[in-house]
Amino acid sequence: QVQLVESGGGLVHSGGSLRLSCAASASIAKMDAPGWYRQAPGKQRELVAAITSDGSANYVDSVKGRFTVSIDNRKRTAYLQMNSLKPEDTAVYYCNARILRDPFDRFVEVWGQGTLVTVSS
Repeated sequence: QVQLVESGGGLVHSGGSLRLSCAASASIAKMDAPGWYRQAPGKQRELVAAITSDGSANYVDSVKGRFTVSIDNRKRTAYLQMNSLKPEDTAVYYCNARILRDPFDRFVEVWGQGTLVTVSS
């Protein structure tokens, strides 16, 4: 079964930047409506940023102006550029998207395993 694989997490100082990537574990025809979620210790998973099927980008208030979500349709990869990182951004970040495994299939929603982002003060 095709899954999403996140990469790019790590440890960064406050004010630093990271770029997360999200790609399928096998060849797919299309990725649609990618979303990035995060879950901090002891907290519920929250939606951080997402691109809707019509191409609009939406962000939670706490990351507006700092994070940018994008998708490269040719590479079938989604990204989350995170700038001006704060300690409160520390969490496991998960990618979610609808993927089309082949042109004659239907879209299925899949999740990644998550990548840890730690921001030190």
